[in-house]
Amino acid sequence: MTEIFDEWPEKYDRWFETPIGGLVRHYESRLINDMLQPGAGERILDAGCGTGVFTRDLLDAGAEVTGLDLSFPMLRRAGSKAAGYHFRRVQGDLRRLPFDENSFDKVVSVTAIEFVEDAKGAMGELFRVTRPGGWIVVASLNSLSPWAVRRKADAGAGHTIFRHAKFRSPDEMAALAPVRGVFRTAVHFLKDDNPLRARTLEDEGQAKGLNTGAFLVVRWKKHPHGS
Repeated sequence: MTEIFDEWPEKYDRWFETPIGGLVRHYESRLINDMLQPGAGERILDAGCGTGVFTRDLLDAGAEVTGLDLSFPMLRRAGSKAAGYHFRRVQGDLRRLPFDENSFDKVVSVTAIEFVEDAKGAMGELFRVTRPGGWIVVASLNSLSPWAVRRKADAGAGHTIFRHAKFRSPDEMAALAPVRGVFRTAVHFLKDDNPLRARTLEDEGQAKGLNTGAFLVVRWKKHPHGS
């Protein structure tokens, strides 16, 4: 699995530089930051940080970030973007996090859980390394969205990454954790939409509180007794 992601750092970043990709990043970043609320001095684990597309927002908030990823080429690119910030790179697996219990104030994982076969085990690890009272925020591609339908079609056509992915609905994502969470979605437009129309569709989707946005973000709080 690692070698699949090793081939993607440049392709991944280039997608977010396109007009519609930039708009996707804007709405996804805004939702992550709203749900996570990173603060100065907080110890945050970015689990499955990839090339650091969303890591920079945490660093700009003054957080001390540890970026973990299976792919070293991805980590290397993330590190180059975080030069001059309090950022530590760790190559590792979500299923076996190389950190002690209660190591972080908050944990965030963006579009990584869908590639982990034992997703409940990985979620248990995210909870384990979060301090009591801390937040765990996990983002994934929403199975209720037309984007997931397209990704499944891509997988059927032999796409190397999406062939390994499992997309979940908000209820399915919530069921991965031992406590009740809250969720929101973003990206209520399609990849082929005109950016101007995409903004209108996003405003409408947010106003209606739709649960079908492509970007699904769930937040849990680790209870003081540890769950």
